[in-house]
Amino acid sequence: MRVAVFSTKAYDRRFLEQANQAFGHELVYFEPPLMAETATLAAGFRGVCAFVNDRLDHQVLRQLQAGGTELIALRCAGFNNVDLVEAEQLGITVVRVPAYSPHAVAEHAVALLLSLNRMTFRAYNRVREGNFSLDGLLGFDLCGKTVGVVGTGKIGLIFADIMHGFGCTVLASDPVPSPDAKAFMRYVPLEVLLAEADIISLHCPLTPQTHHLIDASAIARMKEGVVLINTGRGRVVDTKAVIDALKSGKIGRLGLDVYEEEEQLFFQDLSQRVIGDDLFMRLTTFPNVLITGHQAFFTHEAMSQIAETTLANIRAFEQGDALLHQICADRLV
Repeated sequence: MRVAVFSTKAYDRRFLEQANQAFGHELVYFEPPLMAETATLAAGFRGVCAFVNDRLDHQVLRQLQAGGTELIALRCAGFNNVDLVEAEQLGITVVRVPAYSPHAVAEHAVALLLSLNRMTFRAYNRVREGNFSLDGLLGFDLCGKTVGVVGTGKIGLIFADIMHGFGCTVLASDPVPSPDAKAFMRYVPLEVLLAEADIISLHCPLTPQTHHLIDASAIARMKEGVVLINTGRGRVVDTKAVIDALKSGKIGRLGLDVYEEEEQLFFQDLSQRVIGDDLFMRLTTFPNVLITGHQAFFTHEAMSQIAETTLANIRAFEQGDALLHQICADRLV
């Protein structure tokens, strides 16, 4: 199948080309993100491959459908950037990569937590400057702390398992408890988790119910000096409320791999530009905040699996086999 692949970097092409040796699709790469201004590039392509920050709203979907697109293959797990209702009405099939390497994201969440706790990112810069002072680098033992895991899909369960290995008590909150949850995990209402956890890690998808799940009201329930980690979706967190909580000391440490307005920032080099997002720039001024640019998924194993699953989804659509029905249903899970 001839597929227009948007938001591509050199690493995307490398993994897709390697995986495509087993599929033989005609992949045409476009570096710009998919949005209303770039949707015309997909004219004549039966398939479109999009990434996490591409914008597939009703306007873009109508442009794609007018240009002959029948399939949108997301090379990511999230689908909150797609108007699924409009896609169905237009007869456009949407598929995704429901799981690639959950270990990659869970391990990155742990990396953020460890770096924030022991301030290794600040210590690294100090040592390079010949400053060996320990002031401001005081951490705490993870052993014995209570960790709250919000969202217990595959990533959340792996994160919980790792934290249990550190000797932590693990609380979990999810509207649908996982049948794979370990005995050491205790499911509690979100309000209880917020009140009892020393460390809170977010692993839930973005839905209307989870939009700004962590707002001023939720933060008010948390312990003083709580550590908050988000490797899920940016809009689960109300940035303004978090900034207020950092200023007051309610949030003692903050680790983010996602940001609610990241579409204008992440996956591109803006080092020579003035960044106009005042909220994001305010976050970067706090010494107890660590932000990475949506890289939690970025491991060799995950990239290989994303490429292989994406291309297999395209083949399933092309062949109209039974696998396609499972893929389509899975996108809504």
